[in-house]
Amino acid sequence: MNTIRQLSPQWHFVADTVMGGVSTGSVVATTVRGRPAHRLIGNVSLENDGGFVQMAFDLDDASEGETDPGNWTGLVMDVSGNGETYEVRLRTSQLTKPWQSFRAEFVADNNWTTIHLPFAAFEAHRHDHTFDPTQLRRIGVLAIGREFHADVSVSDIGFYH
Repeated sequence: MNTIRQLSPQWHFVADTVMGGVSTGSVVATTVRGRPAHRLIGNVSLENDGGFVQMAFDLDDASEGETDPGNWTGLVMDVSGNGETYEVRLRTSQLTKPWQSFRAEFVADNNWTTIHLPFAAFEAHRHDHTFDPTQLRRIGVLAIGREFHADVSVSDIGFYH
């Protein structure tokens, strides 16, 4: 049986517009399929070298009390969506450039699904660091890389072991 440490994130919206892209969207706190959730909706556009919409939070703002991700196996989320593939990106204090991250994909089906993403499943992107969960500082859920309508909701998120 898994032990879970729930997080209480303050999700923020970020899009490729910070780099000149034209993708649009928002994050809303709402009820999705009978559950309170945060919902990322938008349209991903590849124009102007764009290609993403994201909801993200800083770990320091997401936990009441002490949470050391180094004591956990991975990330667990309850997700629902439109059947598309999305990414979870982790940022650590090891990373200095905005395009650097650790990444893992998941599919957000129509029904609520619990997704377990072990830290070992996250791949380094555009750097050669080894993931160190004690350095984790930001978690993001992204619709990225192709033109499509994003619609993904997260009702619960935390660490598990």
